[in-house]
Amino acid sequence: MLPSTQYSSSVPPNPWFDFPAFNDALRRNKSVVCALSASYISTFAGYPLDSLKSRLQTTKTRIPLPTLAGLVYREEGLVGFYRGFWIPLVTISFVRTASFTIYSDTKEYCRRKNYFTGDDMYDAAFAGGIGGVLSGSLISFGSAPFELVKVRRQLEYSIAATKGIQLVKPPKTLEAVRDMIRTHGIPGLYLGFRLHFLRDTAGTALYFFEYDALRHLLGRERSGEQGPTPQWLPIPISLIPFFCGSFAGVTSWALIYPLDVVKTKVQQRALAGTPPRGVWETLRRLVRGPDPNDPKPVLAGIARIYRGLGVSAVRSITTHGLLWTVFDITSHYIDHLT
Repeated sequence: MLPSTQYSSSVPPNPWFDFPAFNDALRRNKSVVCALSASYISTFAGYPLDSLKSRLQTTKTRIPLPTLAGLVYREEGLVGFYRGFWIPLVTISFVRTASFTIYSDTKEYCRRKNYFTGDDMYDAAFAGGIGGVLSGSLISFGSAPFELVKVRRQLEYSIAATKGIQLVKPPKTLEAVRDMIRTHGIPGLYLGFRLHFLRDTAGTALYFFEYDALRHLLGRERSGEQGPTPQWLPIPISLIPFFCGSFAGVTSWALIYPLDVVKTKVQQRALAGTPPRGVWETLRRLVRGPDPNDPKPVLAGIARIYRGLGVSAVRSITTHGLLWTVFDITSHYIDHLT
């Protein structure tokens, strides 16, 4: 009689792939994996709206969003909504990964040093806000050239029109970069950098400040574990990351939106080779109009500055809601790997 064979209940090792080592690598690089996964998905979903936002900011006449979208589709096709997409896909992913890493490490440093560790909303918000200040300011040095290239690619037709050029086929991304360097030199990749630095520092600080404050209000403990939601907002726990991310994205963006409009206008003029205007002069002309002898009403000027905010709000809800949702799902998956 043949001896009985003992079968192990464990899954036999794969000779072609070391899953335990792969899972260990995922756990060691959790923040990077989560940020990359979330960034790819959210960037793809929100980029068409970002492209329309840039066009709305630079048009001289008011145009409804559906009309603009139809115009872009007729003149440029579907690819027009994703013009210059590949650089933001890479750079935004890198920026968000670095941003989340700096933000997380800063909060961990505060925890170790016993800074802002109280069990209240203010401590949670200030710890996140400090992480946002460091994150936004440091990363702006690397992201500025790519942001400028994105603006150039999105506004190819309007920049060409300013130069009096009839653009038949817009240049590729690398051609656009070479043209910028040929015209302005390497420093030309940092046109409008001071405004970019201020926007990213303030915006990122507000963003993480608001997100951590709202997550604390909705039941997240300082340890990171999600507790029960409050009675005044009994939303499903699975929707909390989307809700908090959307809220923080929309409100922080609305507060710095005028700065972003001025930055885009300053960069557009620099790229088109027209005489530069100062920040305050650009803002004054946006609010009061180009003729100082016939100023427009202040409210009309403010409405012009916030042109495109609606599409930006939809974009923020989409991108930041998806960003935090995918981030939390990926984080939960890695935490429960065997």
